[in-house]
Amino acid sequence: MKNTLINIIIFAIFSLMGIIYAQSTRSLINDGVDLYHKGKINDAEVNFKKGLTNEPKNLEANFNIGDAFYKNKRYDEAIDAFQKSLLLSNVKKFKSKVYHNIGNSFLKQNKFDESIEAYKNALKLNPNDEQTKYNLSYALQQKKDNKNNKNKDKDKKDKDKNNKDKNKDKNDPNKDQNKNDKDKNQDNPQNKDKNDTKNNQKQNPAQDKKNKISKEQAKQILNALMNNEKDLQKKLRKMKAKVVKTEKDW
Repeated sequence: MKNTLINIIIFAIFSLMGIIYAQSTRSLINDGVDLYHKGKINDAEVNFKKGLTNEPKNLEANFNIGDAFYKNKRYDEAIDAFQKSLLLSNVKKFKSKVYHNIGNSFLKQNKFDESIEAYKNALKLNPNDEQTKYNLSYALQQKKDNKNNKNKDKDKKDKDKNNKDKNKDKNDPNKDQNKNDKDKNQDNPQNKDKNDTKNNQKQNPAQDKKNKISKEQAKQILNALMNNEKDLQKKLRKMKAKVVKTEKDW
């Protein structure tokens, strides 16, 4: 009998502690919500964290602290808190709201694919949610615009690079001078003759050697030319007696 009474007392104490503990978590969350709506986000976050210390798997505490993180632009932490709250509920409309908030957190970071996926999950659970439909449409448009802007930036960079290369070639004085010098050398007949002579000298060394003659040979050739000249003069004098008329007399 005495032992039974002791057990009842112990049970009552633990039950009372549980009630007080639960009321403390509820009070912390409620106070946190009031602070959140007053714009005191940091104070609200403190209350939600205390509630989670008491009950790590408290659905409202996880969801509400996710909202607090989102307001403070701590989007990765918000997503983590929202994902934890997803595991603590089977209510479709609530889970749809959680996916909606996850989509918003991704969208704020320009993670368009992830946000689109989250909005789709939200609509699977609540197809009539107009706000989620609008956000999904917005995310899809942002993704498209972002892709177009990237393509424009790439085209601009390629164009700038091509223009830079063209200007570099245009402003290269050495390149122009070398080209002009080459053209001048090609157009100058004197240079061409020199080059031809030089090339011939290089190509026909045997011919140059062959063209070298002795003084005696040169004298003989000169005498022969003089004799031929005399013979030619004699022939011309003889031909003067025979004049060929090329025009008709009248």
